[in-house]
Amino acid sequence: MPRVTPADRRTRILDAAREEFAARGFAASRMEDIAKRVGISRAALYLAFPSKEALFRALVSEVITDVMPQLLPSDYGDIPAAALLRGFIRIAMTRMASPETAFLPRLIVGEGRNFPELARFYHDTALICVLGAVERLIIHGVGRGEFTCADPKMASRTVASGIIFAALWCNVFEPVGAEPLDIDWLAENHAGLILAGLRKV
Repeated sequence: MPRVTPADRRTRILDAAREEFAARGFAASRMEDIAKRVGISRAALYLAFPSKEALFRALVSEVITDVMPQLLPSDYGDIPAAALLRGFIRIAMTRMASPETAFLPRLIVGEGRNFPELARFYHDTALICVLGAVERLIIHGVGRGEFTCADPKMASRTVASGIIFAALWCNVFEPVGAEPLDIDWLAENHAGLILAGLRKV
């Protein structure tokens, strides 16, 4: 195993934690096993992250930092709201259904009742951030005269429902024999249904 340098230590630790949490879940994962994956001592791991909970929070924050710029541009410019929303659904569904990201909602669904502080952190940090971005996009579309929507907040949750379904199906049901899901097909159909309900007639 290559020597872990200070420059890449944080990245290596987070990658190892992601693999451990995805394989074992939160409760069964151990700091010593994460340290072993990285190739460092447990003491060195605790110097970087004082607890498993701190590792989880760092992973959630990293997902938001890395993924959000891909989902929606900071400046909509003249891009039609429908195109922005369609792109958001496609990218979000693809990312959330991938093993690198989907273990987070799977972990929250499976273990959130036993670790309510982590469920609350995921809700406050990740879920509310994404829902707020979709809500603002829908309001933007209404302002441009492209959409009609009496309740953008509830509509944002409707958008999220298909994305969460894809993540759970691919990472909970497919491993136990469910029919594989065509993510591109689902994203296109989900976007079509959402836009049909939002577009002004």
